[in-house]
Amino acid sequence: MTNFTTNQQVLQEQINDLAELAGGFIHDIKNYISTFQLNLQLIAEEFENPQNHKDRRALERINKLQNECGKLVDLSNDFLRFARLQELHCRPCKLNDLIVDMINFFQPTAKQSGIEIRFYPMENSSVIQADEDLIKQSILNLILNAEQAIPNGGEITLATRAEGDMIALDVIDTGIGISPDNLETIFRPFHSTKPGGTGLGLPTTKKIIQAHGGSISVQSEVGHGTKFTLLLPASSEGHPQAKDSSEVFLKS
Repeated sequence: MTNFTTNQQVLQEQINDLAELAGGFIHDIKNYISTFQLNLQLIAEEFENPQNHKDRRALERINKLQNECGKLVDLSNDFLRFARLQELHCRPCKLNDLIVDMINFFQPTAKQSGIEIRFYPMENSSVIQADEDLIKQSILNLILNAEQAIPNGGEITLATRAEGDMIALDVIDTGIGISPDNLETIFRPFHSTKPGGTGLGLPTTKKIIQAHGGSISVQSEVGHGTKFTLLLPASSEGHPQAKDSSEVFLKS
């Protein structure tokens, strides 16, 4: 058992070293991309008022390069968040409050996309010991994932409930669902079925939740929507009972 534990520690140290090395590499790449973007912006300014077809073509190509650079920056930022998630800054906080913050943040996008958001908070305490920013990021990742699964409008339902000594958050959408083959790979880094997706949103969410001592699971049926469930340990400062609230908090 001692050798097994030691081997696990050595492996974890190697993984951490590799993640730090990769993070440093991506950080340097971002610096080069930023320089490239700046020079593209300066060139674009010279073609701000194209006088002929040649100038217009040049400006179109510059704009395309700027868009691709923006995608690389987004990918780099997602990777850095994934690779460098090591230190948590936890304190007691109410999961329900974090959810409300993310619903309010997402609400303008929801209205524009024809999406109705419903929230069913648990009646009793929803206190968890957590890094608020990281848990908010996880919640937002799941909401954005649900939005992308509802191309023509629909509903996203969030609900918190007690499950033993854990607090559960269900995020349910009325979207297109996930095929059984993709269900096996959605938490793998860089796996994405969405055009332009980085494939790091769900793996990052899983890593965040596991770092808090929790877990994430998914149930889905093609054509009938998807449900993600987060389980997080309840804080000793809150003692939620196995009772759900009948009150509906509706953002419309």
